[in-house]
Amino acid sequence: MQKTKKAIVLLNMGGARNKNELKMFLTNMFNDENILTVNAILRKIIAFFIVKSRLNSAWKNYEEIGNESPINKLTQDLVKKVNKAIPEYKTYQVMRYTPPFANEVIKQMKEDGIEEVVLFPLYPQYSTTTTKSSLDDFAQFAKDSFKTRIIDPFYKNKIFNECILDEIILKSKEIKTKSSKDFNLIFSAHGLPLKIVDAGDPYEKQMTEHVEILTKMLNDKKIKFKSISLAYQSKVGPLKWLEPSLDDALTSFKDENVLIYPLAFIIDNSETDFELSIEYKEIADEIGINEYKICKCVNASDKFVSAIKNIIE
Repeated sequence: MQKTKKAIVLLNMGGARNKNELKMFLTNMFNDENILTVNAILRKIIAFFIVKSRLNSAWKNYEEIGNESPINKLTQDLVKKVNKAIPEYKTYQVMRYTPPFANEVIKQMKEDGIEEVVLFPLYPQYSTTTTKSSLDDFAQFAKDSFKTRIIDPFYKNKIFNECILDEIILKSKEIKTKSSKDFNLIFSAHGLPLKIVDAGDPYEKQMTEHVEILTKMLNDKKIKFKSISLAYQSKVGPLKWLEPSLDDALTSFKDENVLIYPLAFIIDNSETDFELSIEYKEIADEIGINEYKICKCVNASDKFVSAIKNIIE
C-alpha cells in the first residue's frame, strides 16, 4: 500500500519584496473582510483610498530596511529547516497578502500528491484578523482536497516559550554595562480595534495570559527585570484600540532603559525591523529613554523548529 503523503503548511501574512508587492499587500489586506468589517462595496472603496494615500509613505519605510520585508527570506529558511527536521512531512509556506498565495501552493501540493495537511498558522495567539483570515483563505481554495488538521494557538507550548526566553536572555547579555535588572521589559503586540475584541476575538485575553506565562518562566529562572509589561503597537485611524499603546507606555520610562520583545510575531517583518527598531526608537529618543533595545523574533532558530515538531505531535 502506498504511504500517505503528508504536508505541513506554514501560514503567515506575507511581506513586500518591492513597491509593486507593497501595493498588492495593502490592497489585499484592506480588502480582507476580517480586517475591515464592513460590506464588500464599502470595503473596496475604503481600501482603494487607503492604498492610494499610504503607498508612497509606506514604501519610504521599506527603503530604510533594504527595500523588502525580511519575512520572506526568513520564512524560506524556516521551511528548509522544517523539511530537514521532519522528513515525514513536506513543508510549504502560504502567505495571505503576497506570494506564495494559497491557490498557487495548493496546486503544487496536488501535483506533489499530498493527501494529508497540517495547517500551522504562524500566529501564537488566535485572532480573527490573522489566524481566521489565513485559515479561511486556505480553505477557500483547498475545498475538500486534503484531510486537514489545524494547529491550535501554541502560546502555551514550553519549547516555544523557551525560544522567546533564549532571545531575551541573549539580548540581555549583549548589554554588557548593565544587567537585566536595569531594564524594563515590554512585550509589544500588534494592536486591534476594540470593536473586534468586543465582538469576541480572544486575542487580548490570550496575549495577557502569554505574558503571565513568560513572566513566571523568567521568575523561575531567577531572571529579574525592573518591570515587565504588555503594550500594543501599530494603531491607525480614529477607532479605539487596545491599550496601553506602546507610544504611551514608553512615556513612563524617561531616563530609564527598555527592552522590547515583539510577542505577536514569529518571523521578523517590517513591523519589527522598521516600526519597532526605527520608528519607536525615535519616539524613545524624544522621550529621553536611556537605552532602547529590540529582541529578534524566534525566526528559523533550531529550537523553534523543535517546537514545531513538538506541537504537531
